[in-house]
Amino acid sequence: MSAATLKQRRSILTRLCDHTDPDGDRYGDCDMDAPASAFVAVRDAWAAHPGAADNMIKSVRAVYKWAMERGEIAHNPASGIGAINLNPIGGATPWTAADLRKFKERWKPGTTAHLWLTLQAFTACRIGDALWLGRDQEVTRNGQVWLDWQPSKKGSAFVSIPMLPPLYEATRNVTVVGQTYLLSEKGKPFTSVEALRVRVQRWCEAAGLPGRSSHGIRKAMAETMAEAGCSQHQIMAVMAHTQAKTSEVYTKGANRRDMAFHGMQALAKLKW
Repeated sequence: MSAATLKQRRSILTRLCDHTDPDGDRYGDCDMDAPASAFVAVRDAWAAHPGAADNMIKSVRAVYKWAMERGEIAHNPASGIGAINLNPIGGATPWTAADLRKFKERWKPGTTAHLWLTLQAFTACRIGDALWLGRDQEVTRNGQVWLDWQPSKKGSAFVSIPMLPPLYEATRNVTVVGQTYLLSEKGKPFTSVEALRVRVQRWCEAAGLPGRSSHGIRKAMAETMAEAGCSQHQIMAVMAHTQAKTSEVYTKGANRRDMAFHGMQALAKLKW
């Protein structure tokens, strides 16, 4: 796993250990040979944040699988616990066109928030890559500026996509230029994914969009391409997926760069 994923897992498991049962006992101080109901109780307690609740169960399941392989315990209490996220695709809620308009009404061109939204929408990148993408990843081919980068998530495919006008203009419509496109108020790159994620949450809340996330934009862009008739492989080329099953919830084709070009052209038709 990547360092960012391990950090997230550690945070989830630490939060789980700090959870207290009805008697006030801390989970981290209890015997690991616990019934499934103990973890269902925590999942339900986190129900207001279904994505986090389901990630917690996923993490617990992995911990117990590891423990079973080493003879520490004979069963996995989380193996039969289902997910509670009701999103049909799972995970983050995809942004709607109305969400995009509302965010842009609050955050005008020239602001870091507007640049962040444009970067996420016209690259469909993960927030971990939005953190460090910048002019060093720009490549000019036949007069067209492209973005070429290797996503930081382990197992992701190399991405090469044309830089569409809204994104190019947004990156040039800033007063401070730095090592990365996204800079903090001090004009420096964000120090961590979590720091950027917290800032994104604040931007969304200020725009009246609580619960929205960067991953929700990524999913919305995949849905937009699918609805525009893009093949499953075109979506894979833009999203850095290497396995068809990852993108098949959206749609199918071949030739990554050519398909990524056509996939990005579909996004160019968005009313921005």
